[in-house]
Amino acid sequence: MTDTANTHWDVLIVGGGFAGQCQARHLLRNVPGLKIALIEPRTVEEIAQIRKIGESTVEIAATFMGRELGLYDYLIENHQPKVGLAFHWPKDNAKTDSIGDYASLWPTRNPTLPSWQVHRGKLESDLMQMNLDDGVEWIQGTVVDMDLPEGKANNSATVNLVSGETVTHTCDHLVDAAGRAFLTGKAKDNMLFGPKNLFGLKNGAAWVRVRGVDRKKFVDGIDPDRTVTSQYYATNHFFGPGHWLWMIPISMGDTMQLSVGVMYHHQVIKGRDLDTEAKFMAFLKANHEVLYNLINDRETEDFVHWVRPSHYCKQMFSPDRWYAMGDAAYFGDAFYSQGTSTIAFAVESVTELIKSERAGQSDAEIETKRDAYDRFNLWWGANVVHLYRDHHKHLGNPGVMSWRVYLEYMWWFGAWVPTYLGKFFLDPKFVNDTLNLCQRHFFAEIYDDMNKLVEGKGNKLPLMDPYRADQLAFGYEPPGDADHWLENVESEPQRLNVFRSISRSFAMCAVWWMRFQITAFGMKSLFRFRTWKHFVRLLGISAYVKMGEGLHHLKWFGKPKNDTFAQLAEEVRGMPIAPTAPRPWLPEQEPTPETSAA
Repeated sequence: MTDTANTHWDVLIVGGGFAGQCQARHLLRNVPGLKIALIEPRTVEEIAQIRKIGESTVEIAATFMGRELGLYDYLIENHQPKVGLAFHWPKDNAKTDSIGDYASLWPTRNPTLPSWQVHRGKLESDLMQMNLDDGVEWIQGTVVDMDLPEGKANNSATVNLVSGETVTHTCDHLVDAAGRAFLTGKAKDNMLFGPKNLFGLKNGAAWVRVRGVDRKKFVDGIDPDRTVTSQYYATNHFFGPGHWLWMIPISMGDTMQLSVGVMYHHQVIKGRDLDTEAKFMAFLKANHEVLYNLINDRETEDFVHWVRPSHYCKQMFSPDRWYAMGDAAYFGDAFYSQGTSTIAFAVESVTELIKSERAGQSDAEIETKRDAYDRFNLWWGANVVHLYRDHHKHLGNPGVMSWRVYLEYMWWFGAWVPTYLGKFFLDPKFVNDTLNLCQRHFFAEIYDDMNKLVEGKGNKLPLMDPYRADQLAFGYEPPGDADHWLENVESEPQRLNVFRSISRSFAMCAVWWMRFQITAFGMKSLFRFRTWKHFVRLLGISAYVKMGEGLHHLKWFGKPKNDTFAQLAEEVRGMPIAPTAPRPWLPEQEPTPETSAA
């Protein structure tokens, strides 16, 4: 527990949730010798009863936890495997009592990169104990004041301890992972709220967690004509006008816990109509009876309603050595389960800055990194929020929304997953080049076109499946675009060829754009300058990035894809000639009397 004799720390982390615990563990594993303290008022038992969004992980967060935090075996042993994302639209809004009443997109196979449905309370309380065992000090109390001076002067946090004492702790680096307390946000006027700062996003959330679910009420077995993997253990998304719901299994066995929640948009649904469990259950019965039937008679663990969960910040990594991450920085929507992935980017960025300072890098070098990391993480956060622009218009339209999901999958698997796994986001030059290729304005135009379709100003779109390889062209399937570097475990920093992935993503996006225009607006779209302008521009950027692929090949020419395997291969070449028989393993037999007499 708290070392009251020590009030100065190399790193002071405020908040014992996912972001704070991950930052502590990542620092412990990468910067030996740091004195780290974590401020958290809750008990371990209270942490285990956490009430927040975020049980589903996707590829970046799952790999961060498994590889960077060393939790792969822990996750297998304590949390649920996740079989991708599934999407469901009612065929008839008046009939929704079974999953067969929905037009569904299922993952066709187990994902190449594994991910998890986590019990956040268990995960965070377990991480707390791991960090305490490894030497992190726990300051159990509540921050009541902060002093964040300019320059390299010590930052400080004044804490009301649970013992009743008030103590001021100073530090070289202060990490704000305290979520919606917005500590650095308030201290530095750093937060932005409201639709005008969030690309028009005006949403809310409500959810319930239950136990004792009978999964066979949802689906019994699999649909072999559509998938060869579990359908229950996906993160299932259900759509309707101005809303979507998640269904996430968070435990198996005796408890069979399930999280069911809704993200809704105030333009369509008012917060006061979903602010109690009874109203939430009535909403399910009226709009998604299959979910109501699944959880109605189960034991409720908790119900939570957030009327306005979304926000954004102006700065994440200050030159004054304070950092904001997780909900303390931004939150958009839970749709793609990106919250924990945004934390992965932030945690590794902060660790690199602290590691660079401890290694004696110059102030100029560190500032170059800090500025690049701050801009990248802020851009990433804005990109995450922008993904939900006009959702209230599109969610209930299966044609429009499935084409939108397909497009957004292309960038996730083709650009952002390899950018993370190759650690390119820690390279300032790559960051600057990437931000110069920002496509947010292009996405805004696409969303505007989709608005026209929803308004009836175009053709109805057919369902488009991001998991199939027969939907676009050339056998392309967005989640499978990572196989070329996963198969060789190209995990050394900057070893995998991210330029190939990004170049291919731009090229395939050009194909998607042309097919979307023709499908949505007919052949007349081919006579519009705008259609060809974007098509040529996307192909041009693809060709430009392709040059980076050539430079990447030159940089790694003659070097193995994987140093560890190359070393093993040479060891085998140098091994002595294999014996023709195994070594003896039975004890030698003493001669029997008959044998001796003979």
